[in-house]
Amino acid sequence: MKKSLFFSPLFYYLRCAQPSSSSNSKEAEKEEDLKTEAEKRRPRGWKCMPYIIGNETFEKVASVGLLSNFTVYLVKEFKMQQVSAANLANIFFGTTNFAPLLGAFVSDAYWGRFRTLAYSSIASFIGMLTMTLSASIPQLKPSDCSEADQSAGHCKGPSDLQYSILFLALGLLAVGAGGVRPCSLPFGVDQFDRTTEKGQRGLNSFFNWYYFTSTAAMVTSMTFIVYIQNSVSWPIGFAIPTGFMLLSVVAFFLGTKLYVYVAPEGSVFSSIAQVFVAAFKKRKLQVPSPDDVLSQESRLYCPFNRSENVSKLPLTLQFRSLNKAAVVCDGELNPEGNPVNPWRLCSVQQIEEVKCLIRIIPIWASGITCFVALVQQFTFAILQALTMDRHLGPHFQIPAGSLATISMLALTLFIPVYDRILIPIVRRFTKIESGITLLQRQGVGIFISVLSMIVAALIEQKRRISAVSHGGTSPLSVLWLVPQLVLIVSHGGTSPLSVLWLVPQLVLMGIAEAFNAIGQIEFYNRQFPEHMQTLAGSLFFCSLAGASYLSTFVVTIVQKITEEGGRTSWLDNDINKGRVDYFYYVIAIMGVCNLFYFLVCSHYYRYKGTGGHEVKEETRKEVELP
Repeated sequence: MKKSLFFSPLFYYLRCAQPSSSSNSKEAEKEEDLKTEAEKRRPRGWKCMPYIIGNETFEKVASVGLLSNFTVYLVKEFKMQQVSAANLANIFFGTTNFAPLLGAFVSDAYWGRFRTLAYSSIASFIGMLTMTLSASIPQLKPSDCSEADQSAGHCKGPSDLQYSILFLALGLLAVGAGGVRPCSLPFGVDQFDRTTEKGQRGLNSFFNWYYFTSTAAMVTSMTFIVYIQNSVSWPIGFAIPTGFMLLSVVAFFLGTKLYVYVAPEGSVFSSIAQVFVAAFKKRKLQVPSPDDVLSQESRLYCPFNRSENVSKLPLTLQFRSLNKAAVVCDGELNPEGNPVNPWRLCSVQQIEEVKCLIRIIPIWASGITCFVALVQQFTFAILQALTMDRHLGPHFQIPAGSLATISMLALTLFIPVYDRILIPIVRRFTKIESGITLLQRQGVGIFISVLSMIVAALIEQKRRISAVSHGGTSPLSVLWLVPQLVLIVSHGGTSPLSVLWLVPQLVLMGIAEAFNAIGQIEFYNRQFPEHMQTLAGSLFFCSLAGASYLSTFVVTIVQKITEEGGRTSWLDNDINKGRVDYFYYVIAIMGVCNLFYFLVCSHYYRYKGTGGHEVKEETRKEVELP
């Protein structure tokens, strides 16, 4: 019987990507197999991208379409109390943002990126299918009741069985997110040959287009699928993203014959811990030739890399105390030249990998504060929109919750302009392949995020004056359309405002995300060693989780301080009584401080493969020659 299209690529991988237990009897067949294997492992670059980007795009449509309206589903359909539903949603979102750390560990230590992506994609599909069934089968969800009875607490809540099915679905979705998020982008990076100019240029575009398609998928989910869920049917609204997730799995396996497979090389976290423990145990030793990096490297434990997929990192003198972990003492090497105890002797490669992590963490922290502006603006922009004109024409009213798509749309439209127009122009002046450096791109994003908060504060000040002058609500007028930035400052505060006044701040935030978020992703994937890139992918989602927690902390502090003495809080439940514009200025001040912090960290940062002292490449090659 002919194998199905879906399973044949998987069988091909299991047959070809794994070592075979049988040996060929004919020498010619063996040589042919070797040539085939070498050709199969050659990076195919953009030939693999339709399958990898297709997998990511369909997965994003599915996950966002299923979960962007999750809290509404829990309250309206699952009959949960609002506080309980909000808490469950927050716990789940936090879990899915931290789960990539565990997924990165499993991928690096045991499964590799392909298997982790395969198993996680299947887990996500089963989780979405379970969620769809819970919304479709009457026995798996509470019975219907009126909104009045639900508000009065007279509705019967979910049973233990119904909760169990829901938690099973959420657990599978968390497992899926933990594997897909940290591995999808690094697996795409594996498909490019970074030693060639063509591969480097393709990789530069890959990061931009990867984020472009992901954002476009999110816009689609937050408009079309959310509309289906709210206006047509919840089962249909869940079935559509479930179908997209099935397409994601199929697309991923269709490219199996083209992929490059990077085998797992052990736990990254264990290797990191070994360096710190070995350096501490040898803290009283002196490193040889402390001021000569080439001489020092030649006298430390520096074996050849066992994997050709991991580039060798030269020794650096930054954080030089860690170099003591590679000092070879008597009896620490066995006859084969390997460490007797890896917790007492580490290689130069291990040490430099840890240094990469140490250098990156301060840069990563700056991204958390940058995302605080994004989180807060989306939160309060909805409250602002509720008191503004949201009509486009006499019959259509813009949903307040859909305003976030303006920022995503701005990001989606800006990326092709940046990739195809701005980068080639800037490249002529900077002579840098990517136009500007990875750190410069992040810094521009932080600066624009600060600018967006200032614009948001000015618009909020104008909106508040207009709303208060009209009895607490702002009259509706679509004729204002999108104002010029100068009018935000100079125009009188008594005029009626359209919700389109919020467009400038949201567009600026989308452009800031295009610079900083994509810059972060590319920065992590380029600056982490190759076999640590799944950890790199998880860091971005940890920054999103950190921004959510920091936002909650900032809101709590501002609310507590501003309501002391019986004063009205800046973040009062009535947005027209509060001063959200002052709160925006606080976020802007945080952004300015964060920008200076980022500039200091960038000044001391050393890109992977360079040290604190300049070393000529010709000199290093002479030393390495036998």
